[in-house]
Amino acid sequence: EIISEGLEINKIGKNTKNREKLVIKTLNEVGLDKSCLHKYPHEFSGGQRQRISIARAIILKPEIIILDEPTSALDMNTQLQIINLLLSLQQKKKLSFIFISHDLKVIKALADRVLIMKDGKIIEQGATKLILNNPKNTYTKTLIKSSLN
Repeated sequence: EIISEGLEINKIGKNTKNREKLVIKTLNEVGLDKSCLHKYPHEFSGGQRQRISIARAIILKPEIIILDEPTSALDMNTQLQIINLLLSLQQKKKLSFIFISHDLKVIKALADRVLIMKDGKIIEQGATKLILNNPKNTYTKTLIKSSLN
C-alpha cells in the first residue's frame, strides 16, 4: 500500500491492477519481490525498509530525490548494498540525489559535489574529491580527520 500511495494521490495508473503491476516492477528494481505486498512493516529488516522507501520515491519517476541519512541505521554490509542500489538506479534512471549525511565515507562513495555545513551555514563546497583531499576550512579539516582517518 505505501508504495502505491503516490500513484493513487497523483492519479497514475488506470486502476488498482495496473498500479499493482507498477508496484511489483518497482519492488523488483530495488531488489524485493511481490511477496512484500502482503507483509506488515514490522516484518521487514532495516535494509528492506530502506529499499521500500527508495521504491516509494522512484515509482513516481522523479528527476531528483532527497535522501536524508539513508544508510545511517544500517550495518556496514547493508549500507554497501543500499549504496550500490542507489548508484545503479542513478545510472538506469538518470536520477540526481541531494544526499544529506554525516557519514563522509558514504558521501565519498556517492557524491560528485559536496557542501560542508556548520551551524546551518555552508562553509565549504565543491567537487567531492577536491574538498575531501584538499579542504580549506579548519572545520572541514577536523571533520575529515575524525571521519575518514
